[in-house]
Amino acid sequence: MNKIVYERTLDPKTRLFHIEAPEIAEKRKPGQFVVLRVTSDGERIPLTIADADTNDGTITLVVQGVGKTTKLLNRLHVGDYIHDVVGPLGNPSRIEKFGNVLCIAGGVGVATLYSTAKTLKSVGNHVTTIMGARSKEFVIIENDIREICDEVFVTTEDGTYGHHGTVTDILRELIQEGRQIDYVVSIGPIPMLRAVAEFTRPFNIPTVASLNSIITDGLGMCGGCRAVVDNKQVFVCLEGPEFDAHKVDFRILEQRNRMYEHYTHNAFDHVCNIDRMAEEVQNGSNE
Repeated sequence: MNKIVYERTLDPKTRLFHIEAPEIAEKRKPGQFVVLRVTSDGERIPLTIADADTNDGTITLVVQGVGKTTKLLNRLHVGDYIHDVVGPLGNPSRIEKFGNVLCIAGGVGVATLYSTAKTLKSVGNHVTTIMGARSKEFVIIENDIREICDEVFVTTEDGTYGHHGTVTDILRELIQEGRQIDYVVSIGPIPMLRAVAEFTRPFNIPTVASLNSIITDGLGMCGGCRAVVDNKQVFVCLEGPEFDAHKVDFRILEQRNRMYEHYTHNAFDHVCNIDRMAEEVQNGSNE
C-alpha cells in the first residue's frame, strides 16, 4: 500500500500526487515509469515518474483523467492509499552534456519531461523548452519549468495564452533563425512526435521521442506497445520508452494506436461504479 501525502490540481482533468515509495524514489532515474493498481482487483496502468524526493521517500506522478483507472485515481486525496506501485521500469533518459538542448512537450507530456529537463540542465546544458496545450486552462507546471530551464516558449492551439499555434511553429522559427540546437527530446501525442521528427530530420539534429503513451502492461507480456524502430520490432516498455525519433515508423505506430479506439470507447460504458469504488478505497484507507 502506497500512501498519498500531497495532491494538487493542475488543470480540469489533471492532478499531481506525491506518493510514498522510498525504494522507487531512491532508484529511479529520469524517463523511467511505474505501474500501479488503485485497487487489488483493478487494472494495471503505467505512469511516468515526474520527479522524486529521496529525503521524503516520495515519487511524483501526474495523472490525466481520461480512462476508468486514471479517473478513479484522480478522485483520491491525501491520506488515501494506492494498492501497489511497481518500479522503476524502463530505460532512463540519456543524460550528458550536449550543449544546447531543446525539450518539446505536448499536453501532460510537459510534466513527464520535467525530470529529464531538470537533469539535463544540472549537467551543464543550455535547456530550452517548448510546451504546448489546447488552451490556457490546460497549461500546467509552467512556473516549475521556468525555474529549471534557460528559456521557455508556451503555445496554445486556440491562442488563449502564449503563441497561437503549435510547438512545431516555435521549432520552425528557431531552426529558421539559425538557432544552434544540439539535441532534441520530445514527449507528447504521437502526431506531435512525428511532426517534430520530420522538422529536425533535414537538419540532422539528433532527436529522441518518448513513446511512453503507448505502454500498457509495462513488462513486455501483452504486446500492446510493439513498435517498429530502425526496421526492427521493439517492445517500448522494455527497450524504451525513448528512441531515435528519425528511426521510428510513426505510420505503423499510429495505425496500432487506432486499433484500440473501439475498446477505449467501450470501457466508458462500464464507469458506473467509479464513485462506489472510490468510496471503498477511501473507507479502506481509514480503517
